[in-house]
Amino acid sequence: MARRKGGSRWRLRFAALALLLAMAVAVAVWWHLKGWTPSRTAFRDQGVEVNAADGNIDWIALKAIGADFAYIDASASAFARDSAFGKNMEGARAAKLQVGAVHIYDPCQPADRQAANFVTNVPRDAKLLPPAVELDRLADDCPVKVSDAAVESELITFLNQVETHTGKKALLKVTARFESRYHLASAIDRNLWLVRERFEPDYAGRPWTMWTASTRLETQADDQPLRWVVVQK
Repeated sequence: MARRKGGSRWRLRFAALALLLAMAVAVAVWWHLKGWTPSRTAFRDQGVEVNAADGNIDWIALKAIGADFAYIDASASAFARDSAFGKNMEGARAAKLQVGAVHIYDPCQPADRQAANFVTNVPRDAKLLPPAVELDRLADDCPVKVSDAAVESELITFLNQVETHTGKKALLKVTARFESRYHLASAIDRNLWLVRERFEPDYAGRPWTMWTASTRLETQADDQPLRWVVVQK
């Protein structure tokens, strides 16, 4: 009985030590990521993606810490618009950052309605960076069934309309779960913007142009963690 009690105590001590070690590693990773950005030697052009949830951004401070551009969330689905789009556009441009607009695509909504939402909110301006289309939402939970073929065809319709408005080919901001479900990165010939914390993404099966390398960068420019994005030449 004494041996059993002794063995149990050692197992509890080992488990507690393992838990403490795991917590220490988690804290170290968090501390590292909150201040980490990719090397400027490897990625010369770096910037952010922002929306209304990021609050009041100090654009001058953001420029000072190394942001070259800002992609600003403009619209989502068929009707939603980011309330801070105009303000963020003005602030970024005043700080001499290049600016682009993002649409969050919804496979449950018709392409023409989504395109109308985007082009109504985003001005036709040759100085804007290529538009970006975030592809993360899946059609699995749509009220009306949407086939995989329809997801692809509607997306192409949306791209054609948005590109006619902007005069530039769009970027596909494809998340890992969307690509795993639909495999469109190789099917649609557009530059890719991928997302993966800290480590370079490889889930698209072909080279990418932009990478969201961190979603938790803490800076003096905002009291919220920022999404940090880099460009691969």
